[in-house]
This record gives sequence, structure tokens and C-alpha cells, in this order.
Amino acid sequence: MLACTEMITMCLQSAKHEHLRKQQELDHNQNQGISLVQDIFRRADKNDDGKLSLEEFQSYFTDGILTDEQMQELYYSIDRQQTDNLDIDKLSEYFTPHLGEYVNVLSALEKLNVVILKAMDKTKEEYQGSSVLGQFVTRFLLRETSTQLQSLQSSLDCAMEAVHDQGCTGRRILKKPEDLPIQRVAKRPGRRIQKNMCLSPTDPYSGMLTTGVSVEPDYHWGSQVNQLEQLIDKLECENILLVQRQMSVKERDVEQFQQALKIYTDATCSQLNNLHVSVQNLPDRSCFIMYEFWQNRLSWMSYLQSSISKTFQRCIIDSLEEPEMVSTMLLPASWWIMNNN
Repeated sequence: MLACTEMITMCLQSAKHEHLRKQQELDHNQNQGISLVQDIFRRADKNDDGKLSLEEFQSYFTDGILTDEQMQELYYSIDRQQTDNLDIDKLSEYFTPHLGEYVNVLSALEKLNVVILKAMDKTKEEYQGSSVLGQFVTRFLLRETSTQLQSLQSSLDCAMEAVHDQGCTGRRILKKPEDLPIQRVAKRPGRRIQKNMCLSPTDPYSGMLTTGVSVEPDYHWGSQVNQLEQLIDKLECENILLVQRQMSVKERDVEQFQQALKIYTDATCSQLNNLHVSVQNLPDRSCFIMYEFWQNRLSWMSYLQSSISKTFQRCIIDSLEEPEMVSTMLLPASWWIMNNN
């Protein structure tokens, strides 16, 4: 009986210790996440006085969704005494209850930053003296680590696009077709619209669209102008994606690489969601920089899984001196329309 009681007591104590350990770990993670948030807020503090003025707050946190008035209202809801100098600690206290799962995300980022820097330092010290196999494994691990991080970055960018688009949709009110001005008739439609529309203002039969439905010319032009206006209004709150790909090619493989590159660019340009492809050659280093413009990030990510993209990757993998460098940037879709009209 005594042995049974002791066993139960030990189990309860073990469970209690495990609960305390997990609670301490959770508290530690939260503290790490909050410390990173405080570092973020300090970056907004341009004059390093530990406080944020309204101007500093708006300059750093404006996201294109909230108006200046809404940003000011948010600022003064935190700075209730209206000192125009919001203490960073007070700002952190305000945001902390709203962090939710992102406390764990920020904590993980802080840990990840430390371990990656540690690994980079170790690589710098040991790579040159490593064996051929050791160097190969290091390059492989670096490439795969970079790929995993880029995959996470892509997921985050997609989420950012989605919430930004929802914010714009909720805030922006599109004009009714009958209220739209007609002054834009003289503007040239963008390349994507031209693909689907070939019309002549003097030809009465030019009202025939790809749908095969004939409409009156005057009505058709007014309808197209209205649609274009609505498209422009919509795209002012949307983004296009610029992908920059830098590839350093071995000199002996340049000709073979160029052949594969031409096939890839021709095929990519014909994709519905691709806006443009441009290639710049830096001959002194046998370096090629390719710029791909896509309608959105999802289009590009989907294209990466296509047979065209995978075939190109297989063709060039042995031609590159070092792993391909890929970077992306979101641009306002209205910028693309403006520069193609």
C-alpha cells in the first residue's frame, strides 16, 4: 500500500514538474517574441530618444490600408495623454495582447537568426579546410536551407497579398459604370487587354469580340472604356510580382545555357499570367540576370511547378558556377498599367 502511494506521489510530482517546465518554456518564448517586437519598434525611433512622435509612427507603420486620419486616431488611442511622444515600452504593452500566435513566430525567428549566424560563422571557419565531400555537403545544406527559407517567405508574401487585397476591397468603393468618365478613350490599352481585343473605330464589324457576340460600335467603345476604368480602379489596390533571377554560368556551357534560356523565355512569355520577361547579360562574368513580371505571386509559384520551369532547371543545373540567386519584389499594378499605356 505504501509503495503504491509513493508511486502515485512520484507521478504527480513528475507531472507537476513537466507542467512547470512547459510553462517556463512558454513564458521564455513569449519574452523572446516580445523583445523582438520592442526591437522592431526601436527601428521606428529615428532620433533614438526611446519615444515615437506621430510623424515617426505614421512613417513606419503606414500600410496603405489605414488612412492618415485612422493612423492618427490609432496613435492617440495609445498615447492617451496626447504627449506626441509615445513611449516604446507603452507601445509594446499595447501590442502584446494582440500578438496571438505571432509571439511564437517572432520567438522562433529570434532563435533562427541566432542559429543561422552561428552556422555561418562555423562555415566561414571550416569550409576552406574541408574535404571535397565536406564542401559538397556544406553547399548542399546551404542551398536547401535557402530554399526552405524562400518557401516560407513565399507563403508569408502570399498571406500579405491576401490580407492587403482584402483591406483594399473593404475600403475602396468602385464607381458605377454609368458614372465613369469617358476621357480615357484615347489611351492605349495595356498588353494583356490587347491580346483579347483587336478593334477598329472605323470598322462597323469591329464590335465582334472573341465571344462571337456582335455589338454596336458606339455601345462597345463605351462598354470597353467602363471595363477599363473598373480594371484600373481595382488594380490600384493590387500588386504585380517582379522576380529577379541571377545565374552565373560556366564559360564552357554558355552556348548550351543560352539555348535553354531562349526556349524558357519564349515559353514563359506566352503564359497568360506572365506580363513580361527580360534578360540582361553581363559578358565579363558570364552572368545572366532575368526579370520576370507576373500578375501575382500565386501565378509565379504555380508556374514553378510546370514542366517548362522544371525542364529549364534540369537543363541549367550543371551549367551554373554557383546556385541561382532569386529575389522578388511586389510592385503596384497601377504602375504597370501606367508604364504600358
